Amino acid sequence: MLHTPLAQAQRVKSTPFAYVPEHTEDPYNQRVHVKTLALPGSTDFIILSHRSASEYAVERYDADLKKVWTATVPIAPGESMEAFARNDQQALVVLHHGDETGQHLLVQPVDLKTGQKLPAKKMAEGNAQERRPGVSISPDGTHLIAWRYVTRDAQIKALTAAHYDRQLNKVKDRSYDFRDLGSFFSPSVHVANDGTQYVALIGDNNQKLTVRRYRDQDADIKVMSVAVGGTFGGKKVTVRDSQWRLLDGQTLYAAALCADYASGEYYSLKLVKFDFGTADMKFAPEFKFTPEYLAETNKLTGASYKRLDDVYLSDVIRTEDQNVVVLAEHKAEEGPDAPVRARELHVFGYNEFQSPTWQQIIAKNQSAPITESFTGIGYRAAPIGNDVQVVTLEKLKDKTDLYLRKIAALPGTVTEPKALGLNVANDQQVAYVKDFTTWLDGKTMIVVTRPSKKSAALQLNKLVFK
Repeated sequence: MLHTPLAQAQRVKSTPFAYVPEHTEDPYNQRVHVKTLALPGSTDFIILSHRSASEYAVERYDADLKKVWTATVPIAPGESMEAFARNDQQALVVLHHGDETGQHLLVQPVDLKTGQKLPAKKMAEGNAQERRPGVSISPDGTHLIAWRYVTRDAQIKALTAAHYDRQLNKVKDRSYDFRDLGSFFSPSVHVANDGTQYVALIGDNNQKLTVRRYRDQDADIKVMSVAVGGTFGGKKVTVRDSQWRLLDGQTLYAAALCADYASGEYYSLKLVKFDFGTADMKFAPEFKFTPEYLAETNKLTGASYKRLDDVYLSDVIRTEDQNVVVLAEHKAEEGPDAPVRARELHVFGYNEFQSPTWQQIIAKNQSAPITESFTGIGYRAAPIGNDVQVVTLEKLKDKTDLYLRKIAALPGTVTEPKALGLNVANDQQVAYVKDFTTWLDGKTMIVVTRPSKKSAALQLNKLVFK
């Protein structure tokens, strides 16, 4: 169902923007995918820009896109970007350093007022043979957890972790011990704005979601588990893909795509809310991927898929009216020299009581050279009021531009794509870097694009919607 087109965005400001493309070994598991951060209590924002093979820069811009300060962050051979965050006092840039002598995380704080780099701190130091250490930063940037993996016979047995405050003072050393769990997969750590830590696991042969809650002041470990796989109608169903999201800074949600273990065919989508504050775990009724759903996908996209493949969970978003929207995207590489493609979005809506209320398929067909990968294709989404806004780079009706769609979270209605009027270049070179797309507020968006004018360079744009 389509609504009236959105009001045209008005571009308020543009300024030249220096950026060198980053090449990651695994485009599906990029570590830092949000590189523009709004600053609390301010109309300013900061950006993490890749300047050269040996340097990143953190830059603060004001409401007029004037650069307030720049802090350079050198990156040496054997180092890579791990995380980017901010709190009310500092920006935090986390690098991973690894060589034959060992590995560690290096956290570089930058004072938000002055742009001065503060003393960097090493964390999670280990030997070169260990798994890559990890870091989790609370949504408000006031708590940081860094950890190493403890393994035996290639199995993870524990995480050796440390909790740091906003000034990177160590609050507590601790261990997350899993020796009693048997087989499990993909432990991930999520730290809330109050410092509570949630360790999420997929266990029981990829059939069960488990969350363990740790508090520094409490020796008690609270656990919530739910089976999302199992044997149904003679089919063994397991978790194929999952996304964990800490929403409102304190409540953990998990979305899981489950598939037939033998055939690989998608079976269902499951959504779970782990609310330790009320000791309540809500398990939404599953959405099944039926032949009718496949037929609907083919009808709306013009494709002729024999089955759903290469669909990955990408977002779990909650709007102001407490509705939850889950997004999954069809992404594929078609060969060593063929373009990469980002196709339709599969969107699922749940009401405030976590009952499934609607599903939508948003047709799109984006492609990019393999060298550019998913830098510009795909989408960016954010909750604005009771809607989810989605931005894509597409060529529609012979016009290459950024397009905005608005999904009303309660009824699930979707507006027609509306061009933002940036006249983006379409010449097989980098013309849009979606990592820099962010909403500063409900009416203001920051995007980095390259206009179609000859010899035009990338520009940082500030858009204000009517």
